[in-house]
Amino acid sequence: MHAVIPYVTGALLFGLGVYGVLRRRNVILVLMAVELMLNAVNLIFVTADTAVRATLVGVQIEAWAYPNGRPGHSGGVFALFVIVLAAAEVGVGLAIVLQYYRMRRAVHVDEVALYYEDDEQVSR
Repeated sequence: MHAVIPYVTGALLFGLGVYGVLRRRNVILVLMAVELMLNAVNLIFVTADTAVRATLVGVQIEAWAYPNGRPGHSGGVFALFVIVLAAAEVGVGLAIVLQYYRMRRAVHVDEVALYYEDDEQVSR
């Protein structure tokens, strides 16, 4: 299998996620688009790791690169790190969104107040 297919798929998924972040008004859908972007990055990490391993078949392993003498799966390790990051992002993001929904009864991105205006500052 050519490595181009997963790269193009990852790029399309990432582009779809960017479109979802830029165009959606609902915060839940924005969080889903961010998850789509993170999964596209996971696909690219694993594909890059596999492609590099396939091209370095006859290359001697350097001792400084692999202390135990065996090459590790660095793409999978990075993908696992991104999965943990995505889980934390979903947990914190959904907690913030649910708390905001309880206060305002709406979860639209363009209606979220990013700063607090004092009465004194408004009257000036």
